[in-house]
Amino acid sequence: MRTALFLLRHEVRLVAGIWLWAIRRRHGLGDVDCTGFGYSRGQGTMMLGFGFVIVIESIMMSVLLRNYPAVQRGWFMVDMYTLVLIIGMHAAAVVRPHVLDAGFLRIRRAAHVDLRIPLEKIAHVRRELRTTHERADGELNLAIGAQTTVTLELTEPVAHFTFLGRRRDVRLVRFHADESDSLVEALVPAVKQARTAPSALPDLPV
Repeated sequence: MRTALFLLRHEVRLVAGIWLWAIRRRHGLGDVDCTGFGYSRGQGTMMLGFGFVIVIESIMMSVLLRNYPAVQRGWFMVDMYTLVLIIGMHAAAVVRPHVLDAGFLRIRRAAHVDLRIPLEKIAHVRRELRTTHERADGELNLAIGAQTTVTLELTEPVAHFTFLGRRRDVRLVRFHADESDSLVEALVPAVKQARTAPSALPDLPV
């Protein structure tokens, strides 16, 4: 039951992503102090290719199954559902960018990753192009087009929840940004400011 709820929530977000894409709005950028950084450029051609393959397959199978109308309609519905998912995944990547605001860096990947990292927990940030990623404890790799371009090292673990809700504590995060230089340039002073900001003084008795 829990898995079904996670899947349903994911598909609702994909459909919402298509709607936001159609009206040219982005999710999570309502605050004037927020800055968005896209990451979908590297997957656009691949997603277009997937969509083209589904359309061609649907046409060919409609011809092959023309003598079996019930099967033909079922296959067509499955193909259209798959096509909507592909469009939704790309749309979600477009409308859900990484977001930098006064206190957090929000790292996202389409509709299934949304990781908030407090700026004061970032120890090091660097522009780093990597095309190979091995799974390791405490590391999160969010590659787009098989590459990541930004690496974050954290002072302490933050909780990341997988697609099905399983918790992982991560201390190193690699992710992709289309304009990675701009992201790093904006992030470095924001991190310094967050780490040097004075803590709030406790209320003293009158």
